[in-house]
Amino acid sequence: MWFPTILLVAAGQLVFGICECGYSIVDLESQQPIFFTDYLETDFTRLPVISQNNDWVRQQFTVSAEDGRGDYGKAFKPENIRTYMAEMKGRLDEEAGLHLLVGSVIDDDGAIPGSELDTERQDLHWGSFRAGMKLTPSNGTCAAFFWYFNDTQEIDIEFLSREFDYDRGIYPVNLVVQSKQSLKAGYDASKTGTYKRVNLNFDPTDAFHEYRFDYTPNRVLFYADSKLIARMEGENMPSTGGHLILQHWSNGNQWWSGGPPTEDATVTVSYVKAYFNSSEPEHQERLSQECLRLKTKTSVICAVPDVTEQDARSGGRFFIDDQISNKKDTQDVNDDTNHATRGARVERNIVLASVSTCIFFSLKAGWNLL
Repeated sequence: MWFPTILLVAAGQLVFGICECGYSIVDLESQQPIFFTDYLETDFTRLPVISQNNDWVRQQFTVSAEDGRGDYGKAFKPENIRTYMAEMKGRLDEEAGLHLLVGSVIDDDGAIPGSELDTERQDLHWGSFRAGMKLTPSNGTCAAFFWYFNDTQEIDIEFLSREFDYDRGIYPVNLVVQSKQSLKAGYDASKTGTYKRVNLNFDPTDAFHEYRFDYTPNRVLFYADSKLIARMEGENMPSTGGHLILQHWSNGNQWWSGGPPTEDATVTVSYVKAYFNSSEPEHQERLSQECLRLKTKTSVICAVPDVTEQDARSGGRFFIDDQISNKKDTQDVNDDTNHATRGARVERNIVLASVSTCIFFSLKAGWNLL
């Protein structure tokens, strides 16, 4: 099986710049930067209409009560997803962002209205995936940010609003990795060691916070506001490419979502950021060759900044802003992308580490020095 390349920076000071050669995060154990060649950034507070965005697709489908193991069915509808723009760039409007609705009225087919938004790309492999979210205080829904290939390769961050205890300050987040072992256990990951319920030290319905997972070979690390909250490792971890999903639903299952809510419930997502390698060999090779082509010029690897509780509302730095502001310096090489997601790849005199000082680690071939 072919695996995309992970590149570890061996020299050079981490700086921020225009990212011809990719993006790096710091591995907690080795303290070495891990390199990813691709990215997707979406600032939902600056999107006027979600249906005009090329990187995300609103979903429409139903799940029966029986198939969903609930008292009611689930009806995911595009009209339950909308964006609300901030009045001006930089304004921290608490209502601005992507709204994911769960309805309080059961439809004629016995289903509770919900919402799901998926990335168009299906090739998101090893990577660091982040979302700024403010959860609903309405009892009886499940809000989720997750990566998905199939039912046995899935990484979930899920919030059950019925579990929030405001008087006692208990705010759990459910972290799940679905695998072949959890399938054998009836999709009960708690019986396989790939389920953790972690209590957050803040009220997730009161403000925006960043939720993140880093997916690398045989390991998934989970974060809240850039603080490590859980680790899962071993052969049950996923190993392929997939896509990201934002989801908000209820089906009356007393052991999970609860509900339906007594009033319409909304989860707001301010942004999603993904820094990753593609699972498509040709796409990954093209990015690598483009970086090699530029190595005699100005080749930059950008260090991905951590987002703290203080800037979780805005999402902090977006590389897309640098690229859009520098369009006049170079030809746009990503004509098929749109504002607020991906943009031009440009040259600038800020160097992180030249390609010749970087070590490529291939899961197929082992260590190779360029």
